[in-house]
Amino acid sequence: MADTDAPTRRPATNSGPGRLLIAVYLLFAIAATSRAGLQIATRFAEAPVAYLLSALAALVYIVAAVGLARAGHAGRRVALACCSVELAGVLGVGVLSEVDPALFPDETVWSGFGVGYGYVPLVLPVLGLLWLWRTRHDPR
Repeated sequence: MADTDAPTRRPATNSGPGRLLIAVYLLFAIAATSRAGLQIATRFAEAPVAYLLSALAALVYIVAAVGLARAGHAGRRVALACCSVELAGVLGVGVLSEVDPALFPDETVWSGFGVGYGYVPLVLPVLGLLWLWRTRHDPR
C-alpha cells in the first residue's frame, strides 16, 4: 500500500530538462555578452540605453544559469528572481520598442519581444519559471 502522506520527490533544477534550460541560458549569455560588448566598445554613443539593456540581459542570463545550476534553495531564489526580471524586461522593452521605436535606435536582446533572437528571449523566462514551479518542493 502506498503512503499518500509521503512527500513527492521532484527533480532538481539542474537535472533532466533543466540541463537543456541551463545550456540555453548559457548560450544566450554568451550571445548577449558578445553582442553588447562589441556594441558598447565600438558604437556606445549611438544607442547607449539599448546597448546597456543588452548588457543587463546578458548579466541576467548568466546569473539565471548559475542559479538553475546550483539547484539549492539559494539557487532557486536567484533563478526565480532572474526569470522574473527577464520576463518583465522582455515584456517592458518589447512594448516600448513597438510603441515608440525611436526610444531604441538600435536593437536590444529584448527589443520586439526578442524578435532578433527568434523570440527565445520571450519564451525562455516562461520556461524557466515553469521549470522552477515543476521542481518546487512542497513544504509539509
